[in-house]
Amino acid sequence: MTDDQLRPDLDDLLDDLYEGQERVTQAEIHRRAVAAELPAELLIRITAMPEGEYAVDEAAELLGGTPA
Repeated sequence: MTDDQLRPDLDDLLDDLYEGQERVTQAEIHRRAVAAELPAELLIRITAMPEGEYAVDEAAELLGGTPA
């Protein structure tokens, strides 16, 4: 899949995750992505993120999405 094909899934995930949150952990991003049954390529990118907390713009930059 290309970045353009993954972007809508990623943008939807980030919108849901960061609603009312300033920072979210890599583990929570991964957990929610698995629960949403997102494509394997996106799960691989999330797994490759260093552990820690991310603001939405940081997560989007690392994963190739558009900040919410």
